[in-house]
Amino acid sequence: MPTISMFYGILVAIFYEDTGRHNKPHIHIRYQGYKASVSIKDGTILAGDIPIKQLRMVQVWIDIHKEELLADWELAAAGEEPFRIAPLQ
Repeated sequence: MPTISMFYGILVAIFYEDTGRHNKPHIHIRYQGYKASVSIKDGTILAGDIPIKQLRMVQVWIDIHKEELLADWELAAAGEEPFRIAPLQ
């Protein structure tokens, strides 16, 4: 699971090798021991937990980069490595 972006201590990753069990487009977030899967479409937490402040930053980042994230999801679904995406600034 490669890291596609990193900002304010938040690591954002996406699976690209095992796509059979991942139907809904989402990203994986890690922050100081917290882990969560977050929907690309609406920014909701699908699994796990992350502090609300960091979740809000991730949701803003998703809104800014939604097209790039969906393109990365398509690459991942095809078994290809996704591209890196600019961090939240």
